[in-house]
Amino acid sequence: MRQELQSLPKTLADDVARNLVMVARLIDEDPETAYAYSRIALRLASRVAAVREAAGFAAYANQKYTEALAEFRAARRMTGRVELWPLMADCERGLGRPEKALDMAGAPEVQKLDKGGQVEMRLVAAGARRDLGQLDAAIVTLQSPELASNAVQTWTARLRYAYADALLAAGREDEAREWFAKAVESDKDGTTDASDRLAELDGVEFVDALDDEVEHTESAGTDEDGAADGAEESATDSGAAEGSPSEPTVTRSEVAPEGRAPEAGTREAAGDDDPAGVDTENRDEGQHPSDR
Repeated sequence: MRQELQSLPKTLADDVARNLVMVARLIDEDPETAYAYSRIALRLASRVAAVREAAGFAAYANQKYTEALAEFRAARRMTGRVELWPLMADCERGLGRPEKALDMAGAPEVQKLDKGGQVEMRLVAAGARRDLGQLDAAIVTLQSPELASNAVQTWTARLRYAYADALLAAGREDEAREWFAKAVESDKDGTTDASDRLAELDGVEFVDALDDEVEHTESAGTDEDGAADGAEESATDSGAAEGSPSEPTVTRSEVAPEGRAPEAGTREAAGDDDPAGVDTENRDEGQHPSDR
């Protein structure tokens, strides 16, 4: 990326770099703000491949699949690289075109991907099969040497999780439990909710200790308030009973008078190389290949 930005004037390059850093920093925890930063970078340097790629990732994270696909295609044309191929295929899924995703899974570009990229493509293809209601085919698609391997790679947990989820959808609960357990073993960073799915299959119900503590505190406070109210009422009743008729009466004449991240740009219809606008067609559903 730094080398690509060197083609820009220094001040402009610094501005673009700052926005790209914010995209990378926020894309997981605050994708909407990351998207807004990506649009700023795009307006500043639309002919830099790294900017188009970052804009694609930000749009993808916000399920803006038409826009993401346009940016990924632009970045690929600029660089000639194939690393974005699985993401482009998954955008097709997000746009409701699983058949197109399957066509891409069989394209020559897949053979140019590294091992991780090929696993990602397999995940997308399996998801497309499920989109088409072809559950058994999805299970077969995920069966591979990478799935059977005991070695743990960055993609291992997600591959095992997707396989377990497909097995469970097919009613093969015992096998699903086995693979959810394997996913847990390889998911050291908690990238999936495999542990929760496994617990659910085992009938384990989690109780939030913090919620219990809050409930207990509120209950105790209610009891204390009730006791205080009771004591006050008792004191009032006692005072009324013990009042002396000799207490002075105050007449009316003796009473003294009382006195307030940048917003994301609007998506407009334009071509792939137009940073300011893209087709607005989107589908609400869609996630990372591992989550579907």
